[in-house]
Amino acid sequence: MTPFTHGASGPAAQASGADALDARLGAALAGAVAGDAAAFAELWRALQPLVLRYLRVVCGDAAEDVASETWLQASRDLSRFTGGTTAFRVWLFRIARNRGIDENRRAWRRREEPHETVHEVGEATGEAARDAALDAGDRSGTEWALRMIRTLPTEQAEAVMLRVVAGLDVAGAAHVLRKRPGAIRIATMRGLRRLAEHPEVQAHRGTDPREGS
Repeated sequence: MTPFTHGASGPAAQASGADALDARLGAALAGAVAGDAAAFAELWRALQPLVLRYLRVVCGDAAEDVASETWLQASRDLSRFTGGTTAFRVWLFRIARNRGIDENRRAWRRREEPHETVHEVGEATGEAARDAALDAGDRSGTEWALRMIRTLPTEQAEAVMLRVVAGLDVAGAAHVLRKRPGAIRIATMRGLRRLAEHPEVQAHRGTDPREGS
């Protein structure tokens, strides 16, 4: 099964994995809020890969720098955070998105990479980063999967990343993107459907895109 099929690898399965992650990180979050550096490091190790994957779609090659800015802000503001691990993931990805938007605005002003703003992420087709969550152990496959996601319209690309890759529920993704939950559901469904119908995806799955036409 590819990353773009509905079923075990879809949002429901990812949400189940996110629940397990949240349960494991509960103690680490409590310690980090209390100022325990080791607990904060545990949060970073668990969530940094997900943050990077999301930012690869939002701001391309600047993802690592933006992720660093994200965690720096999180470390500064964490003492004022209230809530559980699910709320923390939503809070963290909202910081990441805001920092990504800031970076894209700077890039636009510098005229270095004007095609990779958040508002044009659906048109970007540059190389994507590793994503073991989408295709475990297959580096080339995961890079290809992220590149395919980056061909989606902006709202669909971010919805798919937050729901399928980051494992946020509909309400959490809606909070990050400042959209209504219904809009997130529709964007995720349309994004996954559009990916499944993409000729490259069908070829990757061994399906002739002309079948059924």
